[in-house]
This record gives sequence, structure tokens and C-alpha cells, in this order.
Amino acid sequence: MTPVDVLVVSLGATAGLRAADAALAGALRRAGAHVEIAAARAPRELRTYALTDLAWARAARGAARAAIAAHDPRAIVYSTTTAALLWPRPGAIRFDAPSAANRPGRHGVWQRPLEHRRLQAAPLLVPWDAGSLAEAPRPHADAIVVPIAVAPSPDSGAPRDIAAITYAANPQKKGLDRVLAAWAQARTGDEQLVVAGADLRLGDVPGVTVAGRLAPADYRALLRRARVFVTAPRREDYGIAQLEALADGCRLVTTAAPGPYAALPMARALDPRLVPAEAAGLAAALRTALDEPFPDYARRAAAALAPFGPDAVDAVVRDELLPRLLR
Repeated sequence: MTPVDVLVVSLGATAGLRAADAALAGALRRAGAHVEIAAARAPRELRTYALTDLAWARAARGAARAAIAAHDPRAIVYSTTTAALLWPRPGAIRFDAPSAANRPGRHGVWQRPLEHRRLQAAPLLVPWDAGSLAEAPRPHADAIVVPIAVAPSPDSGAPRDIAAITYAANPQKKGLDRVLAAWAQARTGDEQLVVAGADLRLGDVPGVTVAGRLAPADYRALLRRARVFVTAPRREDYGIAQLEALADGCRLVTTAAPGPYAALPMARALDPRLVPAEAAGLAAALRTALDEPFPDYARRAAAALAPFGPDAVDAVVRDELLPRLLR
């Protein structure tokens, strides 16, 4: 049996979650821990959130059981509350948003009460953001906030020749319809909006280019060419795309939205003109961002992102998280 300090049970239901789990494992390894990742095997698609969460929870339990038997870890981190719902052994819970917030009504009929019990019984909670913890039902276990590390991508020196870009991996949740309506109203001349993150068929929409699903490096290269990142989410559990856009020099235009939404208070502090309360104000905010930007926006955004930098996150993992997991 190979001894392991920390086992990360990765739900991995999205590319973003898989990347976040790999990043956490990397930070733990840089802190000196022997880490293994147990990845849940994706179940077949089901019709409801309740059934989908059950299938994923069972997959995570199976992956955890096998990895515990193989490695006998000193500590376990379940990535997402869903991964912890049917845990075979208690462990820390890492999450961007709890079911209590993003599974309302019948969508979370069995998940919410079980989740609350897990959040109480866990030895530690590891939310991505303070807003994530604020949505968790109380009482709950002690917590250490560990953000997802965000760093600027390599600057190729390419011109900012794209007016605006949006990320629409989940078009309904990300409010793509709102963004397109605002762009149709705000666009002038030959300005282009690039839609990335999903292979969509929008038809021949003037001023809109669909880039589709891209490799991370290719997507970040597009951000480097864009002046504005625009989004109108109906709910934002964290918003890594917005943080990456700020890191790569885009001005962030966004509507207010429920959820932890780590970049929202940052965007308001950088330029409140670009954060309308409702989608009706999105077109005007777009024109402001394109025509009347604050000249020091990128510099102040870089300073605001300092707590999300790789070195800062590594320090939290090394000095706070790992000692607490292994004590």
C-alpha cells in the first residue's frame, strides 16, 4: 500500500472543476504533501438535477472507496458537496456553492438536508470564496477559504482587436440571450463580439463570431485580444472566467447576480458604471467600457487580483490548509 497524505476525491463534472482539483493537488504537493486524486467516473445523463446528483454522488463514493483501500490517506478532501453526500469516510469538503443555494425547490429535495449534515460533520470546509461559505447553512464546520489561483496568461503583444468576448459554456445560466440582446443594441461599426466556451449555432448574427470550445491556452489568447469581457449571469457560483478576463487585461462588464460571484465586488470597485443592476443597463455599460474606460483600470485590476495569485494561494495551502488537514 502506498502511503498518501491527502486524497482529493474529484467529482470532475465540468472542465472547470477538474482544473480546480488539479490546481489544489498541485498546491498541496508544492507544500510537501503526497497527494492522489480519485476521479469519479461520469454517469450517464439523467433528466433531473436530483437524479443527476445522486448518480454523481454514487460515482464519487465508488472512487473514494477504491482510493481509500489503495492508499489509506491521512486526510481526504471531497471536491464539491455532491462528492461528499455519500462519503464512505468523513473528510474536508471543498466547494464553490452549496446545494442549499443552487438546488432550490424540488431540484434539491434530498441533497439539501444531507448536505447540511455533511457540512456539520466534516472536519473542515474549504470554500473557494467567502461568498461560498456565506451561502452554506449553519451550523457548519470550521472553514479555510482557498481561492482558485488566477495568473495572467503570456502576453504575445497582439493588438486588442476584439471589441468584446463572452464565455457561454452554460448559455442559459450565463445569460447569453441577455448579452446578445445588449450587443445588438450597443454595437457600432464593425465591432465584433466573440462567443467562446460552447459549440453553438446562432445563425448569421451581425457582429457576433462563435469561437466554440477552445483549449485553455487558445481561449486565454483570445482574452488577450479583447477589450471587454461581458456577461449577464442569472446566477454565478464563482466566476473563474471573469477573474481570468481581468487577469488578462479585459474590462469586466457584468450585471449583478446572486451567488458567491468572486469578481462582482471587484468589478464594482474598479468601475461601478460597468456593473448595471439589471440586464436593461447592459448595452449602456458596454458602450461606456468601449468608449470611456478608466485609464488605470488594468493596473487596479491586477492589484485587486493579488489574493488570487498563485503565490498567495500556495501560501494559504502551505501555512493554513495542509497543517489543518494533517493535524
